[in-house]
Amino acid sequence: MPPLISVIIPTNNEAHDGRLALALRSMQEQTYKNLEILVIDDHSTDNTRELVESMTASDPRIRYHLLSPEYEDPKRTHVLPHRTQGFREYDINGGYSARNYGFKIAKGEYITLQDADDASLANRIEAQYELLKKYNATLVATQWMRLTEERTSKQIDTEKIFSEKGEEHVVIRPEVITAMARRNKGTLMNGWFPHRYTPFFFKWFPLTRGLFFRGLENYPGADNSLFFKREVVEKVQFRKRDDRVWPNPYGRGSGRDFAFQVAETFQNSWSFRLPLYLWRAGSENPTFADYEKYLK
Repeated sequence: MPPLISVIIPTNNEAHDGRLALALRSMQEQTYKNLEILVIDDHSTDNTRELVESMTASDPRIRYHLLSPEYEDPKRTHVLPHRTQGFREYDINGGYSARNYGFKIAKGEYITLQDADDASLANRIEAQYELLKKYNATLVATQWMRLTEERTSKQIDTEKIFSEKGEEHVVIRPEVITAMARRNKGTLMNGWFPHRYTPFFFKWFPLTRGLFFRGLENYPGADNSLFFKREVVEKVQFRKRDDRVWPNPYGRGSGRDFAFQVAETFQNSWSFRLPLYLWRAGSENPTFADYEKYLK
């Protein structure tokens, strides 16, 4: 029997417009079947629980979990941790606590992430699993294309992409990603300096920014659909805003920080230019605008 893979889906009030249901259906329709689909609810006030439990009745792989109190932000009042707003009203915490709780309860040999308002192509998890085995990777990242409902039932022909584009075009190797992590890491963001006690707004202040942000390159892959071995979560967790070494300019970037942290810790992260994730974006990913021809 193939190994169990845990899918962690953090959510907060995403049951509207069928978003969460679509995300869950895209997991149900995965070609890789031995999944546990963990919905970690950060205290939604909509019908999230009812929706998830109704789907559990027909598919016991789906399980509802309310975020455990010890994983909640101690400073929370009426604001949920993964919806904490920054000074420009951006979501700065990106579900970090819900994902960490998912790590704790996950039983899979492998773990992957899925956002509650997005979806995946039907062979996303199978393709990532096969890539991880083939390249003996610790973590695998892939790319994204725009979410449309009709795409959620489709697969992408990864073999054809490799054949036509060539491995040198598709594969981003660990040494490239590790070097990227290091060159984007600020001088004071190493272990010897207690940067977590420095408020984010001070880190981003123009006169001090260079000490905390050496570069702002994007992680070379979709950090909301990472696939990795269970051993990763024994050393690396998602971090709250002021603890992040690789946040984005507005304080968000929990996924970017996690992905670069894994790359630096294990030095065995691989990324592939294969658009397997479906992101709820306003336009197509320009890098993969002509990849519709690979869908089947």
